[in-house]
Amino acid sequence: MAIYLDVVWLLNFLIDLLLLLLTQALAKVHTKKVRVLFGAFVASLLVPISIYFPASFFTTFFGKVLYSIVIIFCTFPFVSLYQVIKLLFLFYFISFSIGGGLFGIHFLLQDTFQRSGNGFLTFHGGYGDPVSWFLVIIGFPFVWLFTKNRMDKHAVEKIRYDQLYPVTIQMKGNSYTTTGYIDSGNQLVDPLTKKPVIVCDKSFLLHWFTEQEWKLLELAFQSFDFSHVPGKWENDLHFVPYQGVDGSSQFLLALKPDKLIIEYGEKAITTKHCLIGIQFAQLTHDDSYHCLLQPQIIKLAA
Repeated sequence: MAIYLDVVWLLNFLIDLLLLLLTQALAKVHTKKVRVLFGAFVASLLVPISIYFPASFFTTFFGKVLYSIVIIFCTFPFVSLYQVIKLLFLFYFISFSIGGGLFGIHFLLQDTFQRSGNGFLTFHGGYGDPVSWFLVIIGFPFVWLFTKNRMDKHAVEKIRYDQLYPVTIQMKGNSYTTTGYIDSGNQLVDPLTKKPVIVCDKSFLLHWFTEQEWKLLELAFQSFDFSHVPGKWENDLHFVPYQGVDGSSQFLLALKPDKLIIEYGEKAITTKHCLIGIQFAQLTHDDSYHCLLQPQIIKLAA
């Protein structure tokens, strides 16, 4: 069997480089690009060591763990022992995740089993079904991007989940509960009443309106004509001016609630000194929350 060591070495160098880059991105550790390249080079040296010295200490379990620690030291600056252990486990986690992804794609695309003469399912060959180089070269970048994308989204969703709280709004004798998101960018305050303004979307606010009332409300917002407002809501509506992201002056149609309750941790924050801005569309595509909370409400309660 002919082994093209230079090709195998180059492939492993590129794979190790991508693994270390992903480790750096997820750990959010600053290191020079030269050190990442050097770390990938040190990691790829395990290929010739395994081929020319198959009985070497570095081909054993403890040898590989020690070699991995050397890779971490070569790639990242030393801050503390805790960070070294964290980076080591993250490096292994990413390696196992991407390796498992490649094997998953391989067995998904390949018919690895067949029925033998005695009725049992077996592998095609006596040596199993090895993963092809083509799959590694083509599939690795896709699995790498998928892993990074999912980890980034998970981080964002984790942050968002930590800022989600049950919100109950009472208006016109009816009380409904939804999920609210504390938006640090929402600093909207009514300039006349100095009340903080939260924002709720259409799907939640429709609990208090009929379809016809909602259409009239939307028409009143578009035309700035209060004559279209349903009669029972005339005394509860406000036009709140605010400045948009582009610097232009805009208006938000807002409601005055009877009571707002936020279940913040182990306590309930209750207030009626706020306004509810109307969003005539959905706030999110996944319906994870229907209310943007104003941080000032939490600060005042604290």
